[in-house]
Amino acid sequence: MDYRFTAEQEALKQHVRTLAEEKLAPMAEEIEERDDIQPGMVRILAEGELFRLLFPKEYGGAGEVSAVKICIAREQLSRISLVADTTLAMSGLGCYAIAHYGTEAQKRKYIPPLAAGEKLGSFGLTEPMAGSDVANIQSTAVLEGDHYILNGRKRFISNGNAADTLVVFAKTAPEKRAQGISAFILEKGTPGFESRYMKLMFAHDLAELQFKDCRLPAENRLGEPGQGWTIALGNLDLFRPTIAASSVGCGQAALDMALDYARKRHAFGRPIAGFQAIQFKLADMATELVAARCLVYRAASLHDSGEEGLIKEASMAKLFASEAAKRIVDQAMRIHGGLGIVKGNRIERLYRQITMGIFGEGTSEIQKLTIARQLLKN
Repeated sequence: MDYRFTAEQEALKQHVRTLAEEKLAPMAEEIEERDDIQPGMVRILAEGELFRLLFPKEYGGAGEVSAVKICIAREQLSRISLVADTTLAMSGLGCYAIAHYGTEAQKRKYIPPLAAGEKLGSFGLTEPMAGSDVANIQSTAVLEGDHYILNGRKRFISNGNAADTLVVFAKTAPEKRAQGISAFILEKGTPGFESRYMKLMFAHDLAELQFKDCRLPAENRLGEPGQGWTIALGNLDLFRPTIAASSVGCGQAALDMALDYARKRHAFGRPIAGFQAIQFKLADMATELVAARCLVYRAASLHDSGEEGLIKEASMAKLFASEAAKRIVDQAMRIHGGLGIVKGNRIERLYRQITMGIFGEGTSEIQKLTIARQLLKN
């Protein structure tokens, strides 16, 4: 299969790359070390019309939603700023489901401001007792008259504090486990809804969410009762290859910096790029990066072609790309020597951030389990 970009896709790549290098790079050091999402960064993404890639044209988006295009945007953004990349993608992960499963009224109300970047979205799934085991979520939504009463907690929610519109998951029939999960649209400012920052090894708007007797109009339910599991998996099937593309972008940034440093840094009378030990590291890094990129765009291309049952391909891409990127960043840090662990050096920051790709949207262990189950089905 040919994974070379079309003229339109190549134009998108150049557009995002230019935007990232010219507008995001000057502010990257600041925004990468803050927990709060900076309005100026969001404005740059919005003015570049990147949020429109996440939604259909009829509701203000850029056209048919394409996994390949989202991968292109994420790879180029993450080369410069992983925070900008995650802010964009999590808005889509959170609210693309509205475009796919929402009523016409829900689509008209919520999607246009999200597509314009005027509002941010988020995806409220993970809980303290339900990370990999999603069916074990404890949040509940009880129908009382024409409202649902939402109670529970969420954890590790990207864009959780900044988001204006969240798609959250709760059990409406707890005895049914996965089949008892429903999805709801929750707006910022709803009484009983609170969020707070989680302090992690890398900075970003990751939040804990608390729901205390939140009254949601029944019309805010997304899809049918008990359809939440299907909605969540559908979103993840689209966005899982794209988080792998983000890992590829981080890996590319690390390789670029390692190459530049190896050429400039002298030891024992010559550039360290002349030493075989360094050359072997660079060769391994570049090879893994190309392999990861091929897996990512293979999965994304198959998704866009309309093929079904691509869970295995998406999981393979996510597994390999995230683990490869961690190895690449680690080798880049070693090539930089002591400078690689100095605070303020992007290699040091990438070393902290790259872990997010391994845990986000399903750990490596869960990806392996998913791949094995798909293999054993046949």
